[in-house]
Amino acid sequence: MSDRAAAVAAAARALARDWPHFIRRTPLWRLPGSALGLGCHEVWLKLEHLQTAGSFKARGMLWRLLSHPIPEAGVVVASGGNAGIATAAAAQALGVRCEVFVPTVSSPAKQARLRELGAQVVVTGAAYADALAACLQRQQATGALLTHAYDQPEVVAGAGSLAWEIEDEAGVPDAVLVSVGGGGLIGGIASWFGGRSRVVALEPEGAPTLHAARAAGRPVDVEVGGLAADSLGARRIGTIAWEVAQQHVGEALLLPDAAIREAQLSLWTQMRLAVEPAAALGLAALRSGAWVPRTGDRVCLVVCGANLEPGSLAG
Repeated sequence: MSDRAAAVAAAARALARDWPHFIRRTPLWRLPGSALGLGCHEVWLKLEHLQTAGSFKARGMLWRLLSHPIPEAGVVVASGGNAGIATAAAAQALGVRCEVFVPTVSSPAKQARLRELGAQVVVTGAAYADALAACLQRQQATGALLTHAYDQPEVVAGAGSLAWEIEDEAGVPDAVLVSVGGGGLIGGIASWFGGRSRVVALEPEGAPTLHAARAAGRPVDVEVGGLAADSLGARRIGTIAWEVAQQHVGEALLLPDAAIREAQLSLWTQMRLAVEPAAALGLAALRSGAWVPRTGDRVCLVVCGANLEPGSLAG
């Protein structure tokens, strides 16, 4: 077992043992491909949008906080919304202060949820990178514990704990389709499944961090926009995700907003899963034909988040 896989296993076991009241073991739906109009043998939906704080981010944020002493100034994070919500929820559970820097693209629903969780919210900058710069300045001034949205070892290992759960319940899927922003989720999943399952990275055309890095041969800044920018709006792939992806991610595909939106609405109308656009990329890749499974494949889709505007599902 690699060091990164061992870190995932340690995080998964500790969270399951000590924090089952906070980190939920989310359901894994196993459906015949035909139920979704798909050609693969079986589709597994890991319903991580039912996680505490509405996304997989709760796993890595709590593990980060549990792994370090928390100063009197509390914790600070920059986020498009989901990582901030998860950090605020973890901070509330631990009884510590939390300050969250979000860009103007962050949805009002996510900002409202942050305030409900007791976080101090600072709205600044047009994109995640701008909020991060302001967050880093604040951390240097206060000495608060910095929680990065996707590029810290504990955050990646915590995210990977959902892959550990998938295998524990159902075994190793033939392929797992993962939405990518900064790369914390795919870094954790590929660290666990690497070499045993085909891990496919999916990005919106408007936020191609991994795709651009592969074209350049190194992480580079990209322009960010489009339907899923509030969740997948990092300007650059994380260093951990880049390292892991070079070893364990075979494909990095881009999807248009129209396909993502169609899949999001399909998850709602056909299955009553109310999820944000970022959570629909796996189904979008299958329904649009951007990624074609093999006939006998068991394909896992990570339904990663549900922090959306309630009215946005109106067709």
